[in-house]
Amino acid sequence: MKIKPEKAKQLIVDVLKKYNVPEKDAKIVADVIVEADLKGFTSHGIGRFAQYVEGLKLKNINPNPNIRIVKESPATAVIDGDLGLGQVVGDYAMDIAIEKAKKMGISCVSTINSNHFGIAGYYTEKAMNEDMIGIVMTNTEPAMAPFGGKKKILGTNPIAIAFKGNKYKFSLDMATSSIARGKILEALRKKTKIPEGCAVDKDGNPTTDPKEALEGCILPFGGPKGYALALAIEMLSAIGGAEVGSKVRGTANPKERCTKGDLFIVINPDFFMGKEEFKKKVDELMEEVKSAGENVLIPGEIEERNKEKNKDGIPIDESLYNILKNICDEVGLDINNYI
Repeated sequence: MKIKPEKAKQLIVDVLKKYNVPEKDAKIVADVIVEADLKGFTSHGIGRFAQYVEGLKLKNINPNPNIRIVKESPATAVIDGDLGLGQVVGDYAMDIAIEKAKKMGISCVSTINSNHFGIAGYYTEKAMNEDMIGIVMTNTEPAMAPFGGKKKILGTNPIAIAFKGNKYKFSLDMATSSIARGKILEALRKKTKIPEGCAVDKDGNPTTDPKEALEGCILPFGGPKGYALALAIEMLSAIGGAEVGSKVRGTANPKERCTKGDLFIVINPDFFMGKEEFKKKVDELMEEVKSAGENVLIPGEIEERNKEKNKDGIPIDESLYNILKNICDEVGLDINNYI
């Protein structure tokens, strides 16, 4: 079965309002979640919604946070999200980063006391749509062993970068692990296996069983290179005062208070070579890259194709339908009004 994107957004908004989330905030959360599904990041789409609902029920997510700047300069800020929904805090932080970069040429905004914010690419593309460069990263609770180790210390620590020319756009959004933890959670829900070479069990043996992978360790992509990048992101994400390593909690487990950090960087090309010259060079580079072969793709192209494919309906499997039905039943909504 499928759910139309606008119906999916309405379901999310209607449920969140039942948990005292203001409508304007609920709409931001719905936008981020549905954008993930449209792009094909189903591990961060409506399939992850139950995690946010559980966090609200357990009061580990604050439905009405007092989001505030606790430290600031003309080009930087540290934002305390007051345990608000990560999408709401992230959207606020990126808006501030964009405004600062318009004035100063570059900005760096860090968040603390926020929650899982969905796909990082949602925020980088906000900067891209302002003809600027967006860079976003975050650390997550331990899921990945350092290269050569077998103990979970690092998160899957995604990074996103986005910019555009007049014809082409570049939108990278990737985890530094060989597989996103959300993909493993999705495989567990669907009772399917994960690809080989992505994870080891608690004894360090390769596994394709999602349950064993969650009990064991996810592997970094690219061996030592992915590990090194994940380690850097772990520290940079916490520059505002968030936790690192084994002290990071709550990004995947709603039963725990979230302690991770996020980093939002925006660069304004007008303060460098100039916006139009930058966009011209972007297009020149992408044309040259495309000339290397008919199968060459630019980061973000697959996601754009997925958005076109999914615009008339996002696939919903039976297990997810039942999860959404239970969520609706608990707050007195009829799932059949949406699907």
